[in-house]
Amino acid sequence: MKLSIKPQILVIFLSVSLFAVSQSKSRAYLDYIDQYHQLAERQQREHGIPASIILAQGLLESGAGQSTFAKESNNHFGIKCSDWTGDKYYHDDETKNECFRKYNQVLESYEDHSLFLKKRSRYAFLFSLNPTDYEGWAQGLKKAGYATDPAYAYKLISIIENYELHQYDLVGSSSAGFAESRRADDKSDNTVQTRGASMGVINAVTIHTVVKVNKVKFVTSVGGDTYATIANEFNMTENRLRGFNEVNSTVVLKPGMRVFIEMKRNKAPKENNNHTVTAGESMYSISQDYGMKVVSLYKLNNMSFTDGVRLGQVLVLR
Repeated sequence: MKLSIKPQILVIFLSVSLFAVSQSKSRAYLDYIDQYHQLAERQQREHGIPASIILAQGLLESGAGQSTFAKESNNHFGIKCSDWTGDKYYHDDETKNECFRKYNQVLESYEDHSLFLKKRSRYAFLFSLNPTDYEGWAQGLKKAGYATDPAYAYKLISIIENYELHQYDLVGSSSAGFAESRRADDKSDNTVQTRGASMGVINAVTIHTVVKVNKVKFVTSVGGDTYATIANEFNMTENRLRGFNEVNSTVVLKPGMRVFIEMKRNKAPKENNNHTVTAGESMYSISQDYGMKVVSLYKLNNMSFTDGVRLGQVLVLR
C-alpha cells in the first residue's frame, strides 16, 4: 500500500526534526532546570500537571528565564491579562503593546500557570491523561489553543526528551496515587517553602554576548543554537529574527554565524566606502560583515539579485 504525506505535515515534520537535531544542552537551560524542577514537581503534586510539561513551557516561553520579558515581569509562561486584576506588563507579541500578567516573583508565575490551566474548561480533558503522558499534554495544549505556533507541541516534546525532563514526572500525582503524593509533599512542606522563598529571581546566566557592528546589535551562534532559540532568548518571534538576518524559513543556523537581533542598516559604516571581494565571500556574507542589508548592497552596486560576486571585485558599500 502506498502512503501519501500531506505537504503541510511534511514541512512541520522537517522543521521539527531540524529543531530536535540541532538542539544541544544549553548551560542556561540546565541551570533553569536545576533551580525550578522542585517547584515544577510541587505543582504536579498539587495540581496534576506533569512537571516535565511545566518545565518545558517555562523554558520555551521565558528563554530559560533570560528574556527581557521574563526578567521584567517574572512571567515564565507568557500568560496574558485576561481576567487579571494584578500588576500588568506591556509587550509586543502577536500584536503591538499586548498586556501580560506581571508577578512579584517567579513562584507566583508557576502557581498562576497551574490555576490558569485548571480553571479553564478547554484544558479539562488534559487532566484525565496519565500523569507521565507528556506527549499527550503537549499535543493537547496545542489543540486547546495555548499557543499559535504549529510546531509548539513538538518543540515541548523535543525539550523534554533532550533534557530528560520526564524524570521529574511523578507517577503518583493523580487518581489513586494523588493523596499519597500529597502527604509526602506535606511532610517536606517546610523545606520546599524555604526554597520557594528564594525562587523569585533566577541567577543571571549570559547565553550570548551582544556586540555591535555598524551600530547594529548581533550575537554569534554556538553549537545547538537555532533561529528559534535565539529568538526566544531575545523575546521576539523567529520570523522577526529571520527578517533581521534576511534568511527564509529553510535556512539552518550553523555555529559561528553572525545573528543580528535588530534591523541592519542600508549602508556600511562611514569608514568603509568599498570592499574588495576575497575567496569564499558572497554578497550575503559581506552584508553580514558590515551590518548592512544585502538588498541594499545589491542596489548600491546596480547588480541583479541573481548575480554572484567575483574574486577581486570592488563593491560600493555607501
